[in-house]
Amino acid sequence: MITVTDSAAAKVKELLDQEQDESLALRVAVRPGGCSGFSYEMFFDGEMGDDDTSTEFGGVRVVVDTTSAQLLTGATLDYKDGLQQTGFSIDNPNAQRTCGCGQSFS
Repeated sequence: MITVTDSAAAKVKELLDQEQDESLALRVAVRPGGCSGFSYEMFFDGEMGDDDTSTEFGGVRVVVDTTSAQLLTGATLDYKDGLQQTGFSIDNPNAQRTCGCGQSFS
């Protein structure tokens, strides 16, 4: 399962609060595609599948499906807000290669 840093959890919580729907969770998934073979997806989801794993970080529920969980084991979701970098990023030790945009891996 992926780990979420405090800064990422705080930003996700801020975004979730704007949605005003307490049933939503952050879904993190890996899908085939992108420049390097797989790409990351993150979105708010109110549906839980039977094979989903759910964990809470800083008051934010994070949901990952079984297939994605295998590819995200040991990964960390972070959020930075600075001059050099702004936005979410995933540091995934399972990725052998990433593309220049940082959105896909193999």
